[in-house]
Amino acid sequence: MKILEVNALNGPNYWSGYRKQIVVMKLDLEELEELPTNKIENFHERISTAIPSLFSHRCSEDHEGGFFMRIREGTWMGHVIEHIALEIQTLAGMDCGYGRTRGTGKYGEYHVIFSYEIERAGRYAAQAAVEIADALVKGIAPDIDGIVNELKRIKSQDDFGPSTKAIVNEARKKNIPVKRVNDYSSQVIFGYGVNQRTIRATMTGNTSSLGVEIACDKEETKRVLSAAYIPVPAGGQISAPEDVAPLVAELGFPLVVKPVDGNHGRGISTNLQTLEQVKEAFVLAQNVSEKVIIERFVEGFDFRFLLVNYKLVAVAKRTPAMVIGDGFSTIAQLIDEVNADPRRGEGHENVLTTIKIDKITNGLLEKSGLTLESVLPIGKMLVLKDTANISTGGTAEDVTDQVHPANVQMAERIARLLNLDICGIDVMAWDVAQPVTAQNGGVLEVNACPGFRMHTHPSAGLGRNVGEAVIQMLFPEGKKTRIPLIAITGTNGKTTTTRLTAHLAKTAGFNTGFTTTDGIYINGNCIHEGDCTGPVSAQTILHDPTVEFAVLECARGGILRAGLAFDQCDISIITNVSEDHLGLKGIDTLKQMARVKAVVANSTKPSGFCILNADDDLVYAMREEVDSQVALFSIRNNNPRVRRHCEAGGMAAVIDKGYLTICKGMWKIRVEKLSDIPLSLDGRA
Repeated sequence: MKILEVNALNGPNYWSGYRKQIVVMKLDLEELEELPTNKIENFHERISTAIPSLFSHRCSEDHEGGFFMRIREGTWMGHVIEHIALEIQTLAGMDCGYGRTRGTGKYGEYHVIFSYEIERAGRYAAQAAVEIADALVKGIAPDIDGIVNELKRIKSQDDFGPSTKAIVNEARKKNIPVKRVNDYSSQVIFGYGVNQRTIRATMTGNTSSLGVEIACDKEETKRVLSAAYIPVPAGGQISAPEDVAPLVAELGFPLVVKPVDGNHGRGISTNLQTLEQVKEAFVLAQNVSEKVIIERFVEGFDFRFLLVNYKLVAVAKRTPAMVIGDGFSTIAQLIDEVNADPRRGEGHENVLTTIKIDKITNGLLEKSGLTLESVLPIGKMLVLKDTANISTGGTAEDVTDQVHPANVQMAERIARLLNLDICGIDVMAWDVAQPVTAQNGGVLEVNACPGFRMHTHPSAGLGRNVGEAVIQMLFPEGKKTRIPLIAITGTNGKTTTTRLTAHLAKTAGFNTGFTTTDGIYINGNCIHEGDCTGPVSAQTILHDPTVEFAVLECARGGILRAGLAFDQCDISIITNVSEDHLGLKGIDTLKQMARVKAVVANSTKPSGFCILNADDDLVYAMREEVDSQVALFSIRNNNPRVRRHCEAGGMAAVIDKGYLTICKGMWKIRVEKLSDIPLSLDGRA
């Protein structure tokens, strides 16, 4: 077998009317074209042993085991590779279920089509599926575990973190366009043109940079809060070892030591009872930040208050990573058991984080006179970390509905004081149902860009849809998320139609961006020359923050290679379908070419218009499959298709007695004499 081409599509496309993210692999089976699976000795046994989970694939038989039935009866290797590519992604934690295999029309060549969640994983799955199938044909056991682990690694690197994903999922639910800035970034653009908004993880384009600076400096944060009479623990900031003892003498015990600008609990030591412990903790904190804070330890439980748009939206009670004894397992075994929870993963890849045995864990064990081989009595709880951060293995319980109104007011004041539209406030108190000020509690720190997963997926209590609060802040009721978008395709006349349409929009007062075979234009200025009719050029227009109106020429090549750059347009214009460009990219017939052009027509939103050439049979036929309204155009005033359309109340444009004329029902509006329009070359074109 030989892979001829692999393309990852990320928009409306030729192959699927509703699946936006699919891999299209062109595959040459070579000699295997003569060997369906029932003619390959023991193939069924090999594949069912290597990937037994394929039993769940229903295939065209529409029942579990249906795919294996097809293998016994005989199916071609392209079909097998499609199912393998889907299953290895699924085993790696990616929800992929759509697949098709279609012949190209050439002997032994197939298009293998399957869905993906993460593009790099989809491309890897294409290559790996071919290698697995080849190994099974040859009787070699493929390394399925190794391949799945590599896909998991790609997922952990390229997937959104839980916080960003919560916001992205909410945007998609509300049909707001989403664009990731690059494959590795948590920076995401929502919406189009002048109406777009940007986030980076849980920081928005409106987040105050001054507020972030203050929040990153824990000592400065304390000064701001203290001046506003918000309770904070007494303490001081130092950077030299010789300053530790004087500050400890001033504060007394117990104490907390933490870096000035650390995060995720790094370098923090709590409940320190001796000068020696404080000195050791100082060294640990300086590994994170040169400046170190030593402050009074506030007793109580650790609560995280989350605020969005300066309003309290969720509160979680956080518990440090811990194990509970069963009377016979060692501490190391108990940790392994906790880490076996499928909700736990490395870093931020899952809703909980695995517990790592580190210097802090070993220190706490030593302080308790224990080792990893010690056995805890039944019910004995052992805390393994100094802090309750989720990123160090802690858990969270939602307590939003228990918060006292005084604490709500305090938290919302803090967000305003630091001018942070999204922030997490760490509060130490015994009970959030009582005012913090009444129980010797205090605010430990304020976090810009806080994590959401403790609120979206708490270990106990009600999960909170905090992503919705962010989207509502970015796009309040009535706020537009898109700009007018006109998409134009066809075999001939696309560029002229695009230029004219963009000219009309610009003349109407819009800052207009458009793409053609000549280049990318914004408000009449060419910002890039070349053939710019593909999705990358279209994205440049759609995500330029100055553009108010988009007109996009969409050529066959870009649609086949990557799909459309947008999910829907307000108006589509299909000029014609002719034999130009046949024989390229597997498009060999006029009907196939029409299917390519129809991708643009089918992307028109229901309230919009699909404008079709009534003089072209293939274009006119597209009206049957679109969900939008339809308008027609024709050179002939007496075109019966136009006449029937208008009699039914439709709209059309025709040439009537030398005039460009708009028809709506029985009404006609003469726009201009054709010979007076320079573009028509005195009425001849």
